[in-house]
Amino acid sequence: MPTPRSSTTSRAKTDDEQGGEQVYNTFQGDGGPAVGAFFNQALYAIKFRDPNIVISNYLNEESQILYDRDPQRRVREVAPFLSLDSQMYPAVVDDQMVWVVDGYTTTAEYPYAQSVDLDATVDDSQTDPNATASNRERSANYMRNSVKATVNAFDGSVTLYTWDTEDPILKSWSEVFPDALQPASEISGELMSHLRYPADYFKARRQILSTYHVTDADDFFTQQDFWQVPPDPTVPAPTNPDGGAGQQAPRPPMYLTMQMPDEERPRFTLSSSFIPSEGQNVLTGFLAVDSETGGTEGNPADSYGDMTLLRPPTSNPVNGPGQVQATFNAEPNVSQALNLLQQGASEVINGNLLTLPVGGGLLYVRPVYLQSSQTGGGTQYPLLQMVLVSFGDRIGFAPTLDEALDLVFGGDSGASAGDAEVSDSDAPSGTADAETGEGTVEEGDGEAPAEGEEPPADGERAGSRRRRHPQRRLDQALTDMDTAVADSEKAMAEGDWAAYGDAQDRLADALNRAVQANQELGGSGTPAASDGGGEG
Repeated sequence: MPTPRSSTTSRAKTDDEQGGEQVYNTFQGDGGPAVGAFFNQALYAIKFRDPNIVISNYLNEESQILYDRDPQRRVREVAPFLSLDSQMYPAVVDDQMVWVVDGYTTTAEYPYAQSVDLDATVDDSQTDPNATASNRERSANYMRNSVKATVNAFDGSVTLYTWDTEDPILKSWSEVFPDALQPASEISGELMSHLRYPADYFKARRQILSTYHVTDADDFFTQQDFWQVPPDPTVPAPTNPDGGAGQQAPRPPMYLTMQMPDEERPRFTLSSSFIPSEGQNVLTGFLAVDSETGGTEGNPADSYGDMTLLRPPTSNPVNGPGQVQATFNAEPNVSQALNLLQQGASEVINGNLLTLPVGGGLLYVRPVYLQSSQTGGGTQYPLLQMVLVSFGDRIGFAPTLDEALDLVFGGDSGASAGDAEVSDSDAPSGTADAETGEGTVEEGDGEAPAEGEEPPADGERAGSRRRRHPQRRLDQALTDMDTAVADSEKAMAEGDWAAYGDAQDRLADALNRAVQANQELGGSGTPAASDGGGEG
């Protein structure tokens, strides 16, 4: 739609009132063709089949029309010789927001090189290749991240920066379009600090590595040691037309700040894992690339792009992501903790399953979020409720990562996750051993110690302070049942059926909690009636 220079309005709010007065803003950019002349207006009215472009009183002689508003499409229009990354990301540079888009030079004509299907390569549980297929070549055996492009979010202006100064294909295009590309030296330090290693480029390299890590010719042709990217176990498999389960999408690579072995400090990295292409779902490799560009004008950090491959010993297999997720799902103590979270009108949401190198091994971390269901009438914002951690056969779960790490490593883990003071008193915590089946589950409620109970010692983890005895939960459930019955009767007498339905839901929830607490106390599973004689 046309954007007049003097008629754009926006609603403003001040600190001392809910709504401010109407504020007029004048567009100062130069992001589109002029439509001040009637001839231009008529042409664009025909193009967009919109007569308002001609008859609107908001247009004046300085009006412009802005279209192709998608940042990737704008880059593609400016530089059709580039393939673009599936992802783009915003950054604030010099007090302006820009979109950063990674551009590749690709060809399928490089001699004696393995071609890859880029659509299949970029596909994972978070990326739909069909959505961005028009922005890249479908197949390539040569691919370099030669350009970093920025698109100004205000006026749509596109700037192309040369990133790979040695790329011969980009040099050729620079000869054809000498003014299209800015030299890498023009990248400001502020912009440099926001740049990162592109995900699609990493996916293509890990795809090649999954095969060509094999250096023995006999092993290569027998394909005994080929790898694959593991499926994402946190995302359900799609359903085929015949009703059967389809193939799960691969796990996406993750941007994480972590410290790799032999590194002096944590770095911003992009990482992924491998499992055998055939056989058990054990971890065969962990690949990470340094994605930290630094903040030096015109020059990325020296370590940018360095790749590290960790290969666990075959004599001591490390569980793959699928095995870890299956353990989380099957472990009774974890299931009990998740069932406690699901009480009431709430929905449990699994976060990404993360893999981190820790202490000579690999640590798995998965956050669990709780969100009120639509029927519960609560807000629809997911809140971090529990963190699951797995190291070897040991599992720990707690409201915070600090607590979960302490549980897994049997005391003070020595790690500081920065969330030790952030805790939810209603979240459960505990441990599980996947090999022996031993473990504990503790449900917290933030209550003060009961009479005669000693307060926790200094340094005792927060999970111990939130322990609730089943008898207390049973008493509370019976009280809630009485309240729900009274509310039901009152609502029925008043003919308020919405309130009656809500009270019945609370009654069912209280009954379930009472049955569970009674079972933990060694009862038959049917609680005794409360003093009020509540009946459903």
